[in-house]
Amino acid sequence: MPAIVIVGAQWGDEGKGKATDLLGSRVDYVVKFNGGNNAGHTVVIGEEKYALHLLPSGILTPGCVPVIGNGVVVDLDVLFSEIDGLEARGIDTSALLVSANAHVIADYNRTVDKVTERFLGSRKIGTTGRGIGPTYADKMNRLGIRIQDIFDEKILREKVDGALELKNQILAKVYNRRAVRADEIVEQLLAHADRLRPMVADTALVLHEALSRGENVLLEAGQATLLDVDHGTYPFVTSSSATTGGACTGSGIAPTQISRVIGIVKAYATRVGEGPFPTELFDADGERLRTNGGEFGTTTGRPRRCGWYDAPIARYAARINGVTDFVLTKLDVLTGWEQIPVCVAYEVDGERVDEMPMTQTGFHHAKPVYEFFPGWSEDISAARELADLPANAQAYVRELESMSGARISAVGVGPGREETVVLHDLI
Repeated sequence: MPAIVIVGAQWGDEGKGKATDLLGSRVDYVVKFNGGNNAGHTVVIGEEKYALHLLPSGILTPGCVPVIGNGVVVDLDVLFSEIDGLEARGIDTSALLVSANAHVIADYNRTVDKVTERFLGSRKIGTTGRGIGPTYADKMNRLGIRIQDIFDEKILREKVDGALELKNQILAKVYNRRAVRADEIVEQLLAHADRLRPMVADTALVLHEALSRGENVLLEAGQATLLDVDHGTYPFVTSSSATTGGACTGSGIAPTQISRVIGIVKAYATRVGEGPFPTELFDADGERLRTNGGEFGTTTGRPRRCGWYDAPIARYAARINGVTDFVLTKLDVLTGWEQIPVCVAYEVDGERVDEMPMTQTGFHHAKPVYEFFPGWSEDISAARELADLPANAQAYVRELESMSGARISAVGVGPGREETVVLHDLI
């Protein structure tokens, strides 16, 4: 049975957790393949709301095996804190698997992240300060610490010593911070070894065997296409691959085993941190979207920047990821507007551009070209079929579908698991 990938098609926070949870009861494995605890999912089940930061959304579905893949960077303190929080609420987390090849966020990575952002000043990226970027940098520089290293104290100490040889020079001489003692880091990491050991597996092999048995595997991205380190709005991006390609490298699943790619888009747009955002609103409409949509970071609490739907971005995400189906979320947030603008193209240096500009400069100067669609005032939260929506809401969905590069197969009409209009089966 081929694997299914869920990716964000904007700048993140599109509602991937809800989409993953929607499919969770029908899949056997849910794999997080990139990122760390710098992004979160909010999942609402009945009256209960769960904020997940590092754990895959499948952790909330009985019978589903949640997997942290090799492409994730893991803060062990956060991992166990999140597990303890769910267990205290009656959620069984015993099925969780963690890749032996996933990299570990050491305390010095968090320090480097925070001091670097302060040092950059106005040129800052807008990171969460959780050490994600420096840990990925260590990985690429071959200075990283992997989960498996925690079970071999000699190797762990050698790797920590090697990483700190340069980092302590930078911390002391550039940032005027005290040097980090290797013994402290080794002790911190070794303290987790006994609890961590039963969770650790060759997850690439586990997933290969599951697919060979005909089981369903769902791969969920952290962040989103426009935050991908290669294909996003660089340099204002995350440090990992948040696209379909990243699903393969971050899980060990071969590209030929992926049959479906589900892109998640909000009925409007948001982003956090720095970087260009053509449809961003600085008026009462932007504040209304933020308030009505609860647009505050799951992990950081930061208010999100809000704007109108951007069709060129959706088309770009469809192309980069090979999106077969879109899930349109938070349509209910748009209830009450008399008319709803949609960005259908850009104006760059006086010329109309229908696709994402090739250069950073072009996108930075892009001005949205809007078309306006009639809104609706009716409560849509009880809708379960397209015909249940007001005529103008139906038309809005169809218009977005026609300009976004793939069919819309589901529409979120509220935060709850059941508050979804399903147009096409996603499995």
